[in-house]
Amino acid sequence: MVRSAKLAKSVASAYAALKRSEAAQDRLVALSREIIRACAFAVKSIHAKEARGAEAEISRARKLVSEARGVDRGLEHVAMQAYQELCEVEVLVAVIGDREIPSRAELGVPVEAYFAGLMDAVGELRREMLEELKRGDRKAAVARFDAMNAIYEETLPLKFSNSILPGFRKKQDVARIQLDHARSELLRK
Repeated sequence: MVRSAKLAKSVASAYAALKRSEAAQDRLVALSREIIRACAFAVKSIHAKEARGAEAEISRARKLVSEARGVDRGLEHVAMQAYQELCEVEVLVAVIGDREIPSRAELGVPVEAYFAGLMDAVGELRREMLEELKRGDRKAAVARFDAMNAIYEETLPLKFSNSILPGFRKKQDVARIQLDHARSELLRK
């Protein structure tokens, strides 16, 4: 067997690169778990009308996302769900706070996570709309519905294959169903 110094050096270099990727992946998995947890607590706080708790969790999630974005080069898919969750909660809090929905650039998340998060926010906005109807605040309920509709309408022209925007068309279909249900719920009240 012929031993090649060039081959040994090449394998050692590749091994070191793979070890760095593995360490980054391990860090991203841990960060993703914490981001998802913070976003879940934020959504729970939002629905419970606990603004301080929600803002604290969102702030924590933002910091964690910033840290994750610093190590995710080439591994964005590992943290995609976490980025999507941040987008969802940021959209929800913006609409409830009567602020403009943040852009993808403002959130600092990949495009796939942004669009998936927008679609998921439609469901959370429907939940908020129903809560507003239950409280008798039709004006707030209509505002939630209008935000749902705006998100859906703005993203309607996005017709890309699953290889470009994974899972988006299915989420878009679910958002349309949520919107249709919300429209009929508004008409009944």
